[in-house]
This record gives sequence, C-alpha cells and structure tokens, in this order.
Amino acid sequence: MVFKRLLGSLGVGGPTVDTVLDPGPVLPGGPLTGQVHLQGGKADFEIEQITLELVARVEDERGEEEREGVVLFDRFTVGGGFRLAEGEHRSLPFTAHLPWETPVTELYGQPLGIILGVRTGLEVAGAKDKGDLDQLTVNPLPVQEAILEALGQLGFGFRSADLELGHVGGTGQRLPFYQEIELSPAPQYAHAINELEVTFLANAGGMDVVLEADKRGGLFTSGEDALTLFTVGYEGVEHRDWNTEVDAWIAQLVERRAAYGSYGSYGHGGHDGHGYGHTDHHHDGHHDGGRRSGPSTAAIVGGVAAGVAVGVVGGMVAAEVVDEIGDAFEDED
Repeated sequence: MVFKRLLGSLGVGGPTVDTVLDPGPVLPGGPLTGQVHLQGGKADFEIEQITLELVARVEDERGEEEREGVVLFDRFTVGGGFRLAEGEHRSLPFTAHLPWETPVTELYGQPLGIILGVRTGLEVAGAKDKGDLDQLTVNPLPVQEAILEALGQLGFGFRSADLELGHVGGTGQRLPFYQEIELSPAPQYAHAINELEVTFLANAGGMDVVLEADKRGGLFTSGEDALTLFTVGYEGVEHRDWNTEVDAWIAQLVERRAAYGSYGSYGHGGHDGHGYGHTDHHHDGHHDGGRRSGPSTAAIVGGVAAGVAVGVVGGMVAAEVVDEIGDAFEDED
C-alpha cells in the first residue's frame, strides 16, 4: 500500500505538496524512501525548504497523572532553494535514514499499537505549511525479531506495547522516549514475576536489551522491580541458539532479583532516570544449537492492543508541536 496524502495549500492559489512513501515497512536505522510531488499555484513561488518530520504518540508517566501526546523525534530536509513556476509539477525523490532507536510498530504483520507518522512541511517565502500525517510501519531488526521469537517460544505472551517519555539511565539512548514491550510470564517463571518488559536500544554498532521484571509480593514482602541489561551485536544472528540465551537472561534476572531484592541494588531510578545500574554485556560469539525455527506468532502478537487517544504531553516536546499534530493522530483512530 502506498501512503498518499494531499497536504493543505499555502492560501488560495498557493502550491500544494503530495508525499508518497515507497510501499512496505522500513527498519530501524534503515532508509525511508519516496517522492515529494509539488504542484505549482497561480503564480511563481520560491520554495525555501521541504522537510519530513518523524513523530510518535508517546505516554508521559512522570508526575501524578499519566498523559499522552505527540513527540517530534527527527527532521530531514529533502529539498528547497528553487523557484516553482506557475502550474509547474515537480517530483523530488528522497532517501532519509531513520534513527536506530525508531520503535517497532508491527511483528509478523501484526500491529503492536505503536503509532508513528511522517509529516511533510513546505516553507515558501517564510510561510510554513504543515500537512497531514502518513502512518509509518516499522519492522524489527533481525536480532530484535530473534529475541521476540525466542520469548514467544519460551512461553511468554504479548500484552501491550507503548512509548514512554524519558531516558533509560546507563545507556546511550538518543531519542526522548523508549519503547516498552510488555509480556505475560512464561509458565516456568509465573511463580516469580507478573510481567516482563523488554526495551531495545539500538545503535550502529549493536543493541542494548533492557529487561525489567516486576517482583511478585509475598505474605511478608512487597512487590518490586528487577532490572538487567544485555548487549548484543548484529552479526551471526541466524547462527545463535536464541532460546537458550534468552532463557538464561530471564533466569539470571530472576536470580538477581531474589539475591538483591531492592531497587537500590539494581540502580532503579524511575522512568525519567530509568537507572539500570547493573549491566551484563553479552559477547557475540557464535553458539551451537542450529537455526531458529519458524515464527510462533500466537505467543507474542495475540491480543495486540489498539492505540489510545492523544492528550497533552509536556516536558520533552514544545507545546506548539503537540497542538499542530495532535488532531492528525486522533484522526488515525
């Protein structure tokens, strides 16, 4: 499917812009390609700048109330500095590279409830025109897919996914938000945890995998969170026994929760300083054990949650950005 939206013109008789993204999903860190089609107005216009903006629906859990809104997380200039003649049609192909931390919006073709958009901006003689949004579909990187597939085969089930405003402490996170994929526990771990949260923080050289498991409270103990982090690379993904590796990660997470049993021991600092003080760096040697088997989609993608309505978010994003694009996201619901 080709996403195609006609954006508003810069007044009566002004030029219009129509952006067409190339069909198919994209990958974190990968290219976003397409064409921007310009149609001249009833006079000549100086096109100063054409931009693409990446926006995301994000939750803000800081403070007493949870709020939601839209965050602008990247911007690309794809053209400008030319005169568009009266009635002229001009097409500008573009290639822009997505941030490595761009969230995953679907798994095996099933949406995860994450809403991302691409908005085109046209600046003519100092006047700026902001148009509608094209929804962006992002597939997981091979290593992300491998880890989620392993979790599914181990018995973990998908609950929901969202984007949280804030930073994961102790990592090189660059975006103003991070993605959490929430899973129900596998039967063998149901006695120890209520929920497993997975966060991927990718970069050009590798990826941090942050695992968070809430702690079941007993008769004399209160429930707490246990956290840990592993670093993986992109080479040899298909040759590793991910089921064994990921199972070992979960077992280690549960063991350390039992050993330390407090926030302080793990450096937990809350969502805006989500301090994962204890870090495990996993080396990327090849492992015995054959290739991954085919996707067991039911365990992870069953019961995918729908997106929620947009409210107002503060802090990391300017108020005018939320006001301008919030309505467009509400139209997606």
